[in-house]
Amino acid sequence: MVLDKEGIKGIIPQREPFLMIDEVEGYVPGESATAYKHVNESEYYFKGHFPGNPIMPGVLIVEALAQTGAVAILSMEENKGKNALFGGIDKLRFKRQVIPGDTIKLEVRIIKRKGPIGIGEAIATVDGKVAAKGELTFAVV
Repeated sequence: MVLDKEGIKGIIPQREPFLMIDEVEGYVPGESATAYKHVNESEYYFKGHFPGNPIMPGVLIVEALAQTGAVAILSMEENKGKNALFGGIDKLRFKRQVIPGDTIKLEVRIIKRKGPIGIGEAIATVDGKVAAKGELTFAVV
């Protein structure tokens, strides 16, 4: 199942300027999602991070991963209209900078669920090279 921005907005509650994914290549409700973020030089955060040396903040890469995982979780019938909040971040490492012109591939696989709590294994890559990798804990509310 492929989603454009409007399709994404039909599943997760985030909106511009905080919607951090541009398209979803595919997802399996409750199991996984793969999305993309096309990093544009006009992104609001590049004005201050850093002038003359724009680098996407790591926390926003993590947010893009979380939104990708939210597509997988919130697309489940019983979670429609709900929100997925951060419960924790574990084993997360940044391996490469993300700069304007990059396209980030965001992949999240749900590895554990118990009630409203779950864990997603998340990886962000640019041109096949790992930019960030770790585990995200979420709570559906």
